[in-house]
Amino acid sequence: MTIRVLLADDQSLVRAGFRSLLGRTRDIEVVAEAGTGDEAVREARTARPDVVLMDIRMPGTDGLTATERILGEPQLTGCRVIVLTTFETDEYVFAALRAGASGFLTKEIEPDDLRQAVRAVAGGDALLSPSVTRRVIEQFAHRPVAPTDTAERLSVLTAREREVVHLIATGLSNEQIADRLVISPLTAKTHVTRAITKLGVRDRVQLVILAYETGLVRPGRPGSVEPHPQR
Repeated sequence: MTIRVLLADDQSLVRAGFRSLLGRTRDIEVVAEAGTGDEAVREARTARPDVVLMDIRMPGTDGLTATERILGEPQLTGCRVIVLTTFETDEYVFAALRAGASGFLTKEIEPDDLRQAVRAVAGGDALLSPSVTRRVIEQFAHRPVAPTDTAERLSVLTAREREVVHLIATGLSNEQIADRLVISPLTAKTHVTRAITKLGVRDRVQLVILAYETGLVRPGRPGSVEPHPQR
C-alpha cells in the first residue's frame, strides 16, 4: 500500500526538499503540494491524502486552522496531520495537538525519522515524544482541576486501561508500557486501542490531553494515578 502525502509549506524549497526525501521510498508518494493554509484544505479535498505534513506559519490561513478544517471534513476522516515547523515552542505544540494533529516534528528531523513518522501516523499511531509530552504537562500546570463531569469520562475504562493511559501521558511507548506492566507489546497496544475507542478520542495524542484535562495525571505528580471514582 502506498501512503499518499500532501506537503503544505509556504517555502517552495522546503517542499522540494521533503518531496525529494519522501520520494526515495516505494511506499510513500507525494500527491499534492500547497503554499498556504487555504490551498492545503483545497488540495486535501481533491487529493485525499493519507498524511499531511503541515507547516504552522503560512500566509493567510495558518497551518493550525488548516489542520482543524481538514480534520473536520467528513470525507477526510482517514486523513492524519503531522505539524512540521521550526518553532518548537509551548504554544505551538499545545495548539497543534488541540487542533487534532497526530504528531509534532521540527524541520530539523532526520530523513529516516521523517519517513518513519509518516509511516507511523499513516498506520494509526501518533507521534508523541517525551519532549512534547513535557510541553503538554507544562500547559496544564497552571490550569484548574477538571470538573467532575469531565473526569467521569474515565469511568468507562478498566483499572488496567486507566493505568495504561496514565503511562502514555507520562511519555512511555507501547514497548515501555509492556515492560513496566510485564505484559506483551501487543497486549499493551490492545489496551491503548480499547481506551481510544471507549473515550471517543482520535488517537494517542488526544489520550494524553484527556488524561490531563480529566485529572488522571496531575502536573508535579507524574508517578501516581488518580483513584478510580466510586460508582
